[in-house]
Amino acid sequence: MLWSSALLLALVQLAIANPLISRRWDDFEVKHAWLEVPRGWELHGPAPADYTFDMRIGLKQDKFDDLVSALYEVSDPSHAKYGQHLTKEDVAALVAPHPDSVDLVESWLSTHGLDPLAGKRSHAGDWVTIRVSVAQAEKMLGTKYNVYRHGNSDDYVIRTMNYSLPSVLHEHIAVVAPTTYFGTMKSMKATSFIQKGRPIIETDADFARLLKNPSSLATVPTSCNTAITPACLRALYNTTSYTPAATSKNSLGVAGYLDEFANHAVGSSFTTVEVNGGGDDQSDPGVEANLDIQYTEGISFPTPNIYYSTGGSPPFIPDDETPTNTNEPYLDWLNFILDQDSIPQTFTTSYGDDEQTVPLDYATQVCNMFAQLGARGSSIMFSSGDDGVGGGNCETNDGTNTVRFQPNFPVRVNPEVAVSFSGGGFSNHFARPSYQSTAVSTFLNKLGRTNAGLFKYGSGMVAKPQGENFQVVIGGRVESVAGTSASSPTFAGVIALLNDFRISRGKTPLGFLNPLIYSSGVGGFNDITSGSNPGCGTNGFTAGAGWDPVTGLGTPDFGKLQALIG
Repeated sequence: MLWSSALLLALVQLAIANPLISRRWDDFEVKHAWLEVPRGWELHGPAPADYTFDMRIGLKQDKFDDLVSALYEVSDPSHAKYGQHLTKEDVAALVAPHPDSVDLVESWLSTHGLDPLAGKRSHAGDWVTIRVSVAQAEKMLGTKYNVYRHGNSDDYVIRTMNYSLPSVLHEHIAVVAPTTYFGTMKSMKATSFIQKGRPIIETDADFARLLKNPSSLATVPTSCNTAITPACLRALYNTTSYTPAATSKNSLGVAGYLDEFANHAVGSSFTTVEVNGGGDDQSDPGVEANLDIQYTEGISFPTPNIYYSTGGSPPFIPDDETPTNTNEPYLDWLNFILDQDSIPQTFTTSYGDDEQTVPLDYATQVCNMFAQLGARGSSIMFSSGDDGVGGGNCETNDGTNTVRFQPNFPVRVNPEVAVSFSGGGFSNHFARPSYQSTAVSTFLNKLGRTNAGLFKYGSGMVAKPQGENFQVVIGGRVESVAGTSASSPTFAGVIALLNDFRISRGKTPLGFLNPLIYSSGVGGFNDITSGSNPGCGTNGFTAGAGWDPVTGLGTPDFGKLQALIG
């Protein structure tokens, strides 16, 4: 049978007008796959076909390279645009997806009986959240969802070992969640722990006095060797003579998860913002929450502090038919923060996962969201973890069971010594950035063949303040707490003071810190030259003169940094 040229032309025009005719939605290509169930999880059973959850679709950000270029320009002290941070709308324009991406994704959703207009969209349109059933998700992603149990937390999640997308969508969709990222609020690791049998200060009243009115110590007292308080840190990091002056404009944000609540003690002035069902149960305080807020406040007071309590209930309970959200740890918090018109100039986060348990597509998208915060002028601090260069047997989860150092994803005084649990090393996901090249290369040249084959030469940590013997009031009782969770809020407190200093002088906040720290800011740190972080059956790395992966550039000296950024 011969087709007329007119009919052929009509069919071509119809296909162009209707992408559902011209596109193949069953031509699947794998987006991400695990070779084995991530460590700590076990298969519980198949996911109920009619169970519904919120699927998040992260679209490729059309001008993200331009955002990165802008981020480096406004963060480089030697650049003419230093400090000219982007607005929320500026950022949204750069991370918005291309119209073709939007059209294709909407067509794909329509093909599966979903109304694209019913989904929630981020401010920039780069995230689409839509309610789907397990059966729909399995058909859309060419996969099988199961229920998995996390042994340590007894948390149950619905996840998949792999997922695929129609080939035409690979260049338009960056990530789909929940799929292969098994992390949840309750399986995340808080990077702190109570030190039993360690010295503590005598009374809660003494601690409250130090917390509310840190004293102007000329020198660091010897008691700080065994019991760290905010006053110790203010003396140690040279902030005692500074009084914040821009408290109506400057603020510090603390990210909280795991149903951790911070006590509103006498003299405290922080506010709690509940995100995605997060609570504020004052009768059930958390070690991590109180450590974070008591030390950010203790150093930055009276700078306003905001504790973000992000919901952490399990996303699935066996035999429970009530749909709940999927609780992707960082996505809930990040989407909330990025949607705000005004955000804190400093953030600290004391939670994380082993990097190898985070799929690269997910990790990349999360890091891209942190880049947006940096472009808007926020400085972000993360704890590096408490397992040295890696906990357990340190075997990779790529099917080869190769022993390799396992970094995380996001003591003594006079002189300071690196604590042995200090997480530190090099990313296996992300390449070393240019601003860190000289410092890391110098260290690697001195390292030689030590630990050869146990790590890649990716990006490394920046700095590491004190992290042991921190005195924390928890429900009216004083505990000695350690962990890099102590380091992150301490450093954030110092950065908040530096931001206050700049803002009070009519300048912009510091924003993304690394280009500054690895250039003109190097002289503002106290180098720590002894200590190591063993793990993976090795001695790990050893601290030495200059940058090292145990302590980074060392600990901050506020007075020196103040002079450098003035």
